[in-house]
Amino acid sequence: MTDTIFAKIIRREIPADIVYEDDDVLGFRDLNAQAPVHVLFIPKRPLATLDDATPADAELLGKLLLSAAAYARTEGFAKEGYRTVINTNTHGGQTVFHIHVHLLAGRQMHWPPG
Repeated sequence: MTDTIFAKIIRREIPADIVYEDDDVLGFRDLNAQAPVHVLFIPKRPLATLDDATPADAELLGKLLLSAAAYARTEGFAKEGYRTVINTNTHGGQTVFHIHVHLLAGRQMHWPPG
């Protein structure tokens, strides 16, 4: 995997508005927010895409989702609802090849997205 912008954020070489951190996961506000709340949750251990994940990554993937849910509860918008999204590869909309979960909240979400 290449040295992504997310790897640089993990190493604190690039500033980010970090709102969540534990031993395995980092959460920070997306600079290109698509909702009033838009936080990215990334593993500190690099994994390029969901398609690259193996059964050995199951615990890490679970931690990403549980971290997003814990943040939603802590910030008080879990009961109203939120959306989590993982974009995978180019046609799936992935632009940074370090797996990440988008957490979007703060407004009514629609399907299809828009």
